Amino acid sequence: MWKNSKNSVVLICCMNNFSYFCSMKAIGLFCGFLLGVQVLWAQKITTQTYIDTYKNLAVSEMKKSGIPASITLAQGILESGSGNSSLAVNYHNHFGIKCHDWGGNKTFHNDDKKGECFRHYNTAEESFRDHTDFLMSRSRYAFLFNYKSTDYKSWAKGLRKAGYATAPDYPEKLITVIEKYNLHQYDTGVAVNKSEKNKTDKQVSQNQPKKTVKKTNIDNFSVGIEHYAVKEYNRTEYIQAKAGDSYESLTKTQDMMPWQLPKYNDAELSKPLKEGEIVYIQPKRRRAARGKEYHLLREGETMRDVSQMYAVKLKRLYYLNNLEEGSEPKAGMSLNLRKRKAVRK
Repeated sequence: MWKNSKNSVVLICCMNNFSYFCSMKAIGLFCGFLLGVQVLWAQKITTQTYIDTYKNLAVSEMKKSGIPASITLAQGILESGSGNSSLAVNYHNHFGIKCHDWGGNKTFHNDDKKGECFRHYNTAEESFRDHTDFLMSRSRYAFLFNYKSTDYKSWAKGLRKAGYATAPDYPEKLITVIEKYNLHQYDTGVAVNKSEKNKTDKQVSQNQPKKTVKKTNIDNFSVGIEHYAVKEYNRTEYIQAKAGDSYESLTKTQDMMPWQLPKYNDAELSKPLKEGEIVYIQPKRRRAARGKEYHLLREGETMRDVSQMYAVKLKRLYYLNNLEEGSEPKAGMSLNLRKRKAVRK
C-alpha cells in the first residue's frame, strides 16, 4: 500500500508539473497570438492604399509642373516600396532623393555606397513637392518637360536617360507599375494651371543645357559649334573635354551625379582628361553601330580605348571577345564589336 501510495504521489506530482508546463505553453502561445495580431495590425500598406492616399497630391503637382501624375505615383511606389521603406516611414522620403545641395534635415543610409546622405522631410507632402522642384531645377531633366503630360512612356525612359536611377530596366519597371494599376488615368483630363506652368517653363528653360545649333555629320559623328556641344555617336550622347577639364569638373558643369560620368566612361573620377577627349554623358551601348563589326587592335591601344572609340560598354567588349575582364590583348588581335566570338573547343 505504501509503495502504491508513493507511486500515486509521484504520479500526482508529474501531473501537476505537466499541467504547469501546459499552462506555461498556453501562455506562450497566447502571447504569440497577441504578437501575431500586433504584426497583422502593423502590416505593410498595400500599393492600392498608397495610390488612394497620394493620387490627389500627385495630380496637384502635375497641374503645377506638367510632370505626369502616373510617373510621380509610380516612382513613389518603386522608390519607397509603396510607402513602406524606412526612408518613407521614418523620414517621409518617398523618392529616394539624396542630399546634394540640400540645406534641410538629413539622414544617412546605405545605398550605392555606405552611409549616403538622404533628405529628411517633415511630411509626405513635402517629399512630393520637393520631387517636383528637384526635376524642375536640374538641367539634366530639362528635356523631359518637352514631353506631353500624357506621354508617361517617354517620361519613364527619359528619367533613366537623365540618370535618376541606375537600374537599366528602370523605365520598364515604371511602365509596368503604371499599366498594372492604371495610373495613366490620372494624367488625362487634367488641366495644367497656365500661370504655374509658365513659371515651370521659365524655370526649366533657365536650366536647359545648351545644345548644338548647327551640326555637320562626319562618319556618324556630329560636330557642333557651341561650347560643350552635345554630340552623338552610336546612339549615345557625348561631349568633348576642354583643356584643364576633369571628370569631376564636368560632373559639375553638366549637373550630373559624381558616379555618372566615371561609370559611363569606365574611368575613375580623378582620371585626367585630354583636350578633345570624348566623354559620354549616357551609358554606352552593348554593341557597335551597324557596319562596325571588327576592330584590329593597334600598338598601344587598350580595351578601354576601343570601348570609347565605338561607344561600347567595356564589360560587354570583354564578353564579345571571350576575354577575362582587366586583360589587355596584344596588338594585331581582331576584336568583335557586335557579335560574340565563337568559343574554340
